[in-house]
Amino acid sequence: MLKTELTGIIAQVAVEKTLYSFDMLFDYLVPFGLAEKAAAGKRAVVDFGRGVSGKKRQGMIFSIREDVYVPTKIKKISAVVDEEPLLSSEMLRLVAWLKENTFCTYFDAVKTVIPAGLGVKLSDEDDSVKARYKGEIAKIVSINPNTDLSETALTPKQRAVIEMLEEYESACIKEVCTVANVSSAVVTNLVKKDVLEVREDARSRALSKDFEITARLEDIIFSEAQQKVFDGLKELADSGEAKCALLRGITGSGKTSVFIKLIEHTLNKGKTAVMLVPEIALTPQMTGQFMSLFGNRVAIIHSGLSIGQRADEYKRIKNGEAGIIVGTRSAVFAPLENIGIIVIDEEGEHSYKSDRSPRYHARNVAKQRAFHHNALLLLASATPSIESYHFAKINRYSLFELNERYSKAILPDVYIVDMKTEYENGNRSNFSRVLLEELADNLERGEQSLILLNRRGYHTYARCVKCGTAVNCPVCLVPLTYHKKGNSVQCHYCAFSAQMPEVCEKCRCKHIYQTGTGTQRVEDEIAEIFPDARILRMDADTTVSKSAFEIKFEQFRSGEYDIMVGTQMVAKGLDFENITLVGVLAIDKALYASDYLGFEKTFSLVTQVVGRSGRGNKKGRAYLQTFTPDHYVLNLAAAQDYTEFYAQEADVRKALIFPPFCDIFLVGFSAVDEDSSEKAAKKFLEILSDELNSTGRKFPYRVLGPSKSGTGRAGGKYRHKLIIKCKNSADFRKTISNALKTAYNDNIFKYIGIYVDINGEIL
Repeated sequence: MLKTELTGIIAQVAVEKTLYSFDMLFDYLVPFGLAEKAAAGKRAVVDFGRGVSGKKRQGMIFSIREDVYVPTKIKKISAVVDEEPLLSSEMLRLVAWLKENTFCTYFDAVKTVIPAGLGVKLSDEDDSVKARYKGEIAKIVSINPNTDLSETALTPKQRAVIEMLEEYESACIKEVCTVANVSSAVVTNLVKKDVLEVREDARSRALSKDFEITARLEDIIFSEAQQKVFDGLKELADSGEAKCALLRGITGSGKTSVFIKLIEHTLNKGKTAVMLVPEIALTPQMTGQFMSLFGNRVAIIHSGLSIGQRADEYKRIKNGEAGIIVGTRSAVFAPLENIGIIVIDEEGEHSYKSDRSPRYHARNVAKQRAFHHNALLLLASATPSIESYHFAKINRYSLFELNERYSKAILPDVYIVDMKTEYENGNRSNFSRVLLEELADNLERGEQSLILLNRRGYHTYARCVKCGTAVNCPVCLVPLTYHKKGNSVQCHYCAFSAQMPEVCEKCRCKHIYQTGTGTQRVEDEIAEIFPDARILRMDADTTVSKSAFEIKFEQFRSGEYDIMVGTQMVAKGLDFENITLVGVLAIDKALYASDYLGFEKTFSLVTQVVGRSGRGNKKGRAYLQTFTPDHYVLNLAAAQDYTEFYAQEADVRKALIFPPFCDIFLVGFSAVDEDSSEKAAKKFLEILSDELNSTGRKFPYRVLGPSKSGTGRAGGKYRHKLIIKCKNSADFRKTISNALKTAYNDNIFKYIGIYVDINGEIL
């Protein structure tokens, strides 16, 4: 092309706040004055909308093309925000991958990759760009752990603050005001009411202090089995090619020591490492171990950090000041260069799957990064996902196994207790007689016990004695959970709360009883039976503050408590040498969840919590209380027999056509009225059929639904779903994407929420 006045520099830009139906990379002219500054990976300010001058919006530059034809009506970039690229070429490709594979917009993916603390905002007055979060933090607020939110009346703006802090754990007052869109007076009033607690900390954002190295890597001594696994994995890591391996190791087999030595080897080669854990509860234990060995080469990323802290850790990583990242799901996006290994511990945990847009799985993102860096992706668990173990069995992954506990420690004895017999013999408590006897013996010996119950609160729900009507949430229409403190009922879907009603709403009967069991009730029952026992309750109600996990677990480790009562957060990954007794209550409900993952989750939960017992030099034991003692999942979990469980579960999934033998696309719909939600689901199915017919694409697929999703109503909206069983291919994703765009342009969907999730829960 001859150079004329019609050639110039064009930037392709992803623009924030675009609807999915017209989301794409838009062309903008780079003015001469910004030619030196504009670059891929930097944010820019652009005009967006109809007309010569649209509304100013933020965008991310994806590419720069020089000496290309410039259309007459093209708009210009107004400003370039960043001095240096915020996203590397790898991360830009990852953003595009997220858009295609999770059906989000480009900028939703950008915001997922970049921490909120690095966000900017545009001035409504002069189009200037300002940082959302600045400098050192003087005042940090978090929810007061001693406040029962179910007792507290909150205004809508105050509720917005609470919801923000429930997500981010803690933040400076300016951060809270920005994210929750409230004035500082709202936050101040919550502090005055003791709903929030505030602390002064001039260096609260600084996690990059000089950590003292207190342990030696050379003191980690492998067993013969560990050494064999390490040597095999090291060979894969040194291959110079992208590799994926699965390490299945029974609880207490020493998997973490293998991770540490592999990461040491990686660092010695001049490369970097990522270590992912599934729960924030596990992060303090893992980071403490890594910091004691590697010092300030470790960076931390998880939701318990304030927004500013996460921004500072991001900068440390990007500047090359940290070579090891330890964190939860979002740490997979850490801006590391030259990655040598990514470890995903407890890889089968479903907390690695995001339940909000973008609906990514950290394991799939890690695969993309491992391919880019020619790195080793190491998946590890005592109970791997059926999908991962299947891929290992067909040699898509390399399989390594550790089948003995480290130092010849013995797996605990596991007993299944038939609660039907207990009930028939007059025992109406939550505890079998044998478990109470074992708790008494442990208290006498000075040994610690762990009680697992996967429900928080005091009872499951309240119901009228006369007519049987449950006390339901007026927003979600699900039974409200009773909380003894404050005599209140609360919805764990939308956070609605109220005083426990005195009479039945339907028949005005004054006799309302509570049924079911929660952690709070179990705690009270233990305290009544063993008044001298020191009990620690760990659930979402008692671990609200940022430091709660670390403080409480350390107190338990140091012997300040005798018995820990908790939900799933205490079941996996924790290592307390003095726990010799584990009791599992009310496990039956998990077995009969209406999701194909139910058996996998139950087997994993039981196997892992049983493995918390007897990790020191004392023999452990565990008691599983159930009304279905003959169920094969419980018996295989009690025997720690993963391979037999996999064989049986894989046969069932193959027969029913569930992952890993197919993929599942769940298309969800929500609306303020039930009829609109159902009509939208039916209409989308028509659109999808038309899309397939018009393009001539041929896919073997099966559609289930439309049907109600979950409880049918949550957060004030009715919900329906379509379940599509089909191979996850680029062509089928394109078909779904086109159907979504058509739907968004149809008036039927004007007030309908739509999302697509691949291989997630199908409740």
